[in-house]
Amino acid sequence: MIHDTPFPALTSARAVINRAYLYDEIRQLDTLLAFTKLSEREQAQVEALARQLVNTVRKAVWARGGIDVLLHEYDLSTEEGIVLMCLAEALLRIPDAATADRLIQDKLSGAEWDRHLGHSASFFVNASTWGLLLTGKLVKLETSSSLFNRLISRSGEPVIRLAIKQAMRLIGHQFVMGNTLDEALTRGRKDENRHYRYSFDMLGEAALTAADAERYFAAYHHAIATLGKEAGEGDLFDHPGISVKLSALHPRYEYTQRQRVLDELSPRLLALALAAKAANLSMTIDAEEAERLDLSLDLFASVFCNDELTGWNGFGLAVQAYQKRAVHVIDWLAQLASQCKRQIPVRLVKGAYWDSEIKLAQERGLDGYPVFTHKAATDVSYLACAHRLLGSGDLFYPQVVTHNARTFATLIVMAGSRPFEFQRLHGMGEALYSAVFDGHPQFNCRVYAPVGNYQELLPYLVRRLLENGANSSFVNQIANEQISVDEIIADPVKELEHRPVHIPMPRYLYGQERLNSKGINLADTEAQKYLSEVLEAACQQCW
Repeated sequence: MIHDTPFPALTSARAVINRAYLYDEIRQLDTLLAFTKLSEREQAQVEALARQLVNTVRKAVWARGGIDVLLHEYDLSTEEGIVLMCLAEALLRIPDAATADRLIQDKLSGAEWDRHLGHSASFFVNASTWGLLLTGKLVKLETSSSLFNRLISRSGEPVIRLAIKQAMRLIGHQFVMGNTLDEALTRGRKDENRHYRYSFDMLGEAALTAADAERYFAAYHHAIATLGKEAGEGDLFDHPGISVKLSALHPRYEYTQRQRVLDELSPRLLALALAAKAANLSMTIDAEEAERLDLSLDLFASVFCNDELTGWNGFGLAVQAYQKRAVHVIDWLAQLASQCKRQIPVRLVKGAYWDSEIKLAQERGLDGYPVFTHKAATDVSYLACAHRLLGSGDLFYPQVVTHNARTFATLIVMAGSRPFEFQRLHGMGEALYSAVFDGHPQFNCRVYAPVGNYQELLPYLVRRLLENGANSSFVNQIANEQISVDEIIADPVKELEHRPVHIPMPRYLYGQERLNSKGINLADTEAQKYLSEVLEAACQQCW
């Protein structure tokens, strides 16, 4: 928590955030649902617009083919989809050819690729399936034929390895704007991209050494200088922006090193913010894992309230709606903006670390989960947070990130004439946003555009593949004609009225067989305080 803040109300708001860390999901949703209610007329507007968008997008997806349809055909509910995901993740990390070849042999030979052949109307998907089918058959033949064994050992598996790595590079090209910032800027000037704004993210996170952090800092600084030449005068939000990951700027960016991080990282963050201010650019602090939220809010406040940034409304923060604390973070940010008399751009996202957040809570035996366990609950939280942002007057410049037609339509109706901008990830939601721009040219959209080379791609690529490959994702469902439009645009509020059963709490992970070991959430400041008091009392006792 902020210990030296001149604004006591902020400390109180931070305590509210902390109490919601592992809050009961049902009770939190009961609070949030009040902020998502729409009138009958508004509901009808949302339904009509969402239906129109889905029908338009569905036609465009199948007409374009490519990665959307490929990810639908090989989604993560199929064995083959999981195989592709494993290969994508592993081949980017395996340094030697021999191990990569053995992995290919193990994974490709067991999958039933032929059942996908001819299943899709996309030429791109069928061509990819043929390649995987032939590869799988060749690898299988190796185990039973010495002739093929010699043939493949000389040429087959290295060719397969190169082909799969090239495929991963192509998929990476779908999600990454360019290897360099200049390449990304050139791509952004092309006709089909010119009507978008951009926020560039220099790929790289979790710096392991001071040298890593120095390199990332230099990359951000260079990017700001380069983008500043493009910006010039004019409205701040008409210009490109930069997105910064705090874990890339410090090798010990973790709650156990709070004071060290504040002392060493705050000046660096301020230096980047001052450079962005001088260049007339916006700069957004990206969201990361739940256990780092408290520290990121400390850092954001320490820089945001600095007098040197007076007159610049470009210093923003990303908020993840899947965290139970999200709406309370927005309330705290509103107080911060009011106290410092400066507007905050807030990028509202649904969240990209769900799998790891659930797993970590289970491993640690926590009392609950920091994130909502149902997709519909996250959608409701997102709308409640959007309602807060849009209803806070000039305190915020809302930047809402979505690739979902229902959410998109709800935001349009909810916002009315209030200023805001849509955002999307590069490589996602293209058909949806094309449909919107064709009918509603008054809306602004900023593309979150990652920039980096092949070696830095892995963490970002895996998150995007997980999001797109999940069979519950909008990108996947929109390409599945077996799913009706009514199902795709279902109201998340109505879905939650059925109160579906939670996934087991971490304590009851093993059902009735045995209780999971109970852990302490050391990222919780109240838990830290309690543990310190108990240890101090134990030390006073004569054993």
